[in-house]
Amino acid sequence: MKYLFKSSLFILALSLGFVSCRNTETRDEEKTEVQRMMEDPNNKVEVKDGGEKIKIETPAGDEIKIKKDDGEYKKKVDRANGSESKVKIDDGEVKVKTDN
Repeated sequence: MKYLFKSSLFILALSLGFVSCRNTETRDEEKTEVQRMMEDPNNKVEVKDGGEKIKIETPAGDEIKIKKDDGEYKKKVDRANGSESKVKIDDGEVKVKTDN
């Protein structure tokens, strides 16, 4: 009984050591660009309509708008230098429009 208790305690300590030492950097890599921008404390983020509309303003003057309408996603990026790009995703089809 004493041997069983000591061995189970050792296995428990060993398993806790493996869990606490695992690599946590993969969690940051799995985040999308929008999630990283939303978590940046320097960016101004507005979420409207229960998450259907997201607006992000960066300190550099860039403005990103993401909107979901009837199952399609629209992303509009207005850069501080005056260029603009739009992305529309509808039923898996991606359309990109860029104005410089």
